[in-house]
Amino acid sequence: MLRIAVQSKGRLFDDTMNLLAEADIKVSPSKRTLLVQSSNFPLEVLYLRDDDIPQSVANGVADIGIVGENEFVERHEHAQVISRLGFSKCRLSLAIPKEIEYNGLQWFEGKKVATSYPYILDNFMKKNGINTDIHVITGSVEISPGIGLADGIFDIVSSGSTLISNNLKEVEVVMQSEAVLIGNWNMDEEKHKVLNEMLFRFEAVRSAQDKKYVMMNAPKDKVKEITDVLPGIKSPTIIPLADEKWCSIHTVLDEKRFWEIIGKLKELGAQGILVTPIEKMIL
Repeated sequence: MLRIAVQSKGRLFDDTMNLLAEADIKVSPSKRTLLVQSSNFPLEVLYLRDDDIPQSVANGVADIGIVGENEFVERHEHAQVISRLGFSKCRLSLAIPKEIEYNGLQWFEGKKVATSYPYILDNFMKKNGINTDIHVITGSVEISPGIGLADGIFDIVSSGSTLISNNLKEVEVVMQSEAVLIGNWNMDEEKHKVLNEMLFRFEAVRSAQDKKYVMMNAPKDKVKEITDVLPGIKSPTIIPLADEKWCSIHTVLDEKRFWEIIGKLKELGAQGILVTPIEKMIL
């Protein structure tokens, strides 16, 4: 049985539960029970605070965990990053009151900076030769300059709306972050087998993201031109139709280029274009 530590609430909790569900790992998101077993997969889910997850994995209380990269780096526990998961993206940035003129990192020399991430901030400032007075706060870091507690802040930024609402501006991005799957260094062979199966399912889910399955009818004399503009996984599937002059072409398209490619297909005579979402994709 593999045990995974996940955040007990918040955006990362929602994203993690969605990933498990899409990988067909059924888990009850219980608010009262800290340890829940999957009903169809050899996995136990341990619900914890995000800042407790790195230590729990490093100490072997949990075998693996899903946590924000920022939190993992800040706690600097002895665990390994197994996979980057591509969701819950944010950044750690320095911000100051928007009315203040900023002329570079040297502005922070001798200034007081409020943060919940003193380890990351201290390393960054030392690397750049800046002496900063780091004031550790757990909670609403963004209000610190407004109440005279600090000259600037170092905190998580997603959309930037919280900074704007507190009359702050982002001046330096120190670190990009996303959800990562971390693991204990001493898992046995049986647990590695379960982990590998779970990673296989995660990859199938991720591979299907932003992909569309496209089917269309096309004149046979245009097949070569049509397949030349299709950036499918490999060559598209071509199926004959009752009308000998026509065939059906099936392929997978990246959603980012979808409309651009569909327009070219129509110009080349493709008709009856049917587009469906992809739930899983095994490469």
